[in-house]
Amino acid sequence: MSSRVRDPDVPPARVVPTWTEPLATAASRMVGGPLGRHALVGRSRFWTPLRVILLLAVVVLAAGWLGKAPCLQQYTTDDGTVALDWRNNHQYVAMCYSDAVPLWGIEGLDRGAVPYRDPWIEGEGTDHEQVRYMEYPVLTGFFQYANARLADAWIWAAAVVPALPSALPVVVYFDISAAWLALAWLVAVWAVRTLRPSRPWDAALVALSPLVAVHLFTNFDALAVACATGGMLALARRRPLLAGVLIGIGGAFKFYPLMLLLPVLLVAWRRRRIGTGLRTIGAAIGAFVLVNAPVALLYPTGWSEFFRLNRTRPADPDSLYFVVQYFTGWSGFDGKFADGESPTVLNAVSAALFVLCCAAICLLALRAEQPPRLASLAFLVVASFLLVNKVWSPQYSLWLVPLAVLALPHWRLLLAWMAVDALVWAPRMYYYLTPANKGLPPDWFLGAVVLRDAVVALLCVLVVRSVLHPETDPVRTSAGTWTGDVDADPDWPAATGGPRPAVSAASSGGR
Repeated sequence: MSSRVRDPDVPPARVVPTWTEPLATAASRMVGGPLGRHALVGRSRFWTPLRVILLLAVVVLAAGWLGKAPCLQQYTTDDGTVALDWRNNHQYVAMCYSDAVPLWGIEGLDRGAVPYRDPWIEGEGTDHEQVRYMEYPVLTGFFQYANARLADAWIWAAAVVPALPSALPVVVYFDISAAWLALAWLVAVWAVRTLRPSRPWDAALVALSPLVAVHLFTNFDALAVACATGGMLALARRRPLLAGVLIGIGGAFKFYPLMLLLPVLLVAWRRRRIGTGLRTIGAAIGAFVLVNAPVALLYPTGWSEFFRLNRTRPADPDSLYFVVQYFTGWSGFDGKFADGESPTVLNAVSAALFVLCCAAICLLALRAEQPPRLASLAFLVVASFLLVNKVWSPQYSLWLVPLAVLALPHWRLLLAWMAVDALVWAPRMYYYLTPANKGLPPDWFLGAVVLRDAVVALLCVLVVRSVLHPETDPVRTSAGTWTGDVDADPDWPAATGGPRPAVSAASSGGR
């Protein structure tokens, strides 16, 4: 943080980035410099911080959709039919690849296949033929199915009402999915803004993240991020049952929100609020079971496909295990194994390393002089999982964005990490293109992976430092210097009284 301090006789009611963040201070010079000493804050009836931040988010989301648009182009084939233009590896050359497009056909969504009930044959007619099912958690699977049926309805309506725009079914499906994913990210932005009434502009980092522009429409992870961030907001608002339900529902979209339960338990233990923690955890487990149980009972084989796939897949190029194998020539923990065989040693090592990381985080939380903040521990748990896991799909980095902003709102540092992480996409796409098709050799992509992991590890070190030395925590020192206030955690419900008082419009710049 910058050492620039306003006149102590007139302390700010809320954190003003142009006074505290060197990046914001430098950028403000293009529009007249930092906020003035006698400026009136919070008098705008319409352009409140929330609305400005949401507008910025919409702009970035639009840029993200435009980045995927080249993969939605159509062309007419020699026989006169219209097809999606993915000729000549266009999805990699244009760097517009999205999982939603190939999954439309692979998972039978175009044929009306019901997730987890209806299988398809992978590699039909080959020696590697295999029966496959929907490979995503339950709610993500049915999210895809619902959007596919909405696409069918839209195309039917466009045939009846010529004024409605139309396209190939897969394009309509992608656009409908993108609309819901964009809405989910706006929810996450709103939740981060609401969690930080004294630091409203921190949410701009979530809205403007380069990772959003590159990866929000690459897969469906925004749904889980919205649930996880909404769960943290509900907990801060003294609604542990709702928080648990949202986290459990998030776990049914992608598994990672359930990782937040460990930080909830640790903070509850340190603050002697174990009842709050247990209610949150119980509600999360209950919601997760209630969502999954019907599918698991009706279609157990299809439901277990997600777990089977994660058990049998090898180390992805995104992982440090693959990096070490490539640069050293090492054959890996399991050596060569047959298709469908699980890399049991790699699975065990990855799981053991994550357990060790969680144990270290528990020790940190229990030995820290002051109770740590929930966002700090949540970031450490999720980041540790990604660093030691055998898979780090590119969109997984979105999991960290709200947590990093809530845990360590240093603008320059976080924007630098997000930019580095987003730029990994370019060598990734040209790695998949392969040198034979004028792509890049693996060295470029794997080097970028190492750089990204190093930056995330640095963020973890800084978060650990803020836990051990709360006077260095920018959130706990927002109102001035560290005073030893153990309740200075806006992500945890206040110990007494009603909900946390909302900051007035005059002090917060509006709702």
